[in-house]
Amino acid sequence: MRPSRLLAMPVSVLALALVAGPAVGQTEVTRSVAGGGVSVPGWTGQIDSRAAASGQTLSDAKLEMDGEAMHVITGPAVNYWNPENTATGDYTVTATFLEPKYMNLNNHPHPYGIFIGGNGLGTDHQSLLYCAAYGNGSFIVRGFGPDAFQVNGRRGEQNAAVHTAAGEGQPVTQEIAMSVRGDVIECAINGTVVGSYPVSEVVSDGRLSSTDGVYGIRSAHNTEALVSGLSISR
Repeated sequence: MRPSRLLAMPVSVLALALVAGPAVGQTEVTRSVAGGGVSVPGWTGQIDSRAAASGQTLSDAKLEMDGEAMHVITGPAVNYWNPENTATGDYTVTATFLEPKYMNLNNHPHPYGIFIGGNGLGTDHQSLLYCAAYGNGSFIVRGFGPDAFQVNGRRGEQNAAVHTAAGEGQPVTQEIAMSVRGDVIECAINGTVVGSYPVSEVVSDGRLSSTDGVYGIRSAHNTEALVSGLSISR
């Protein structure tokens, strides 16, 4: 990490965290966000167990409204949801993510996206599946069941559909959708299906308990994103 960036970070917990994505093996200090917590009515969240074990809490990340968008700043990696947002059967959940300044809080790309199939959220036996994009043109599909599991590999995949930031500090936008269609789960980014997975491989022991459940948003540690248009269609 560049010394100037490290000194600028308001860090309360000196915990090193491995990024779940293309930059596996690089480490950086997980920030603590000043004035953190959840201030969006009806919403709550849960940070990842590694961050919790190091002493961080949900107040070390921030979810607030910024106009019509939800503004996420982390801190520890976190899942946010409104328990009233549920989906069953066949459906598509969509949201648009604006990373206003690519890599402004980290020393390598970190992902953000949506999750589906949330069950037992906020407990030690949660299960969910998420698809998240990076501003470097790659994406990752992972979940918790309750331990973390991989779907498209340890480092995710590059795909031309995923937008690439023009440079560090530049904005980049991704539209992310997750669909359940019969026996298939799909992730689409910017209108292109980038991953398709049999339900039978994802709903199993140690993975999803069901594709039915709560949907919400997922942010890796040390990220910032404006999330708009979170919606479901059937």
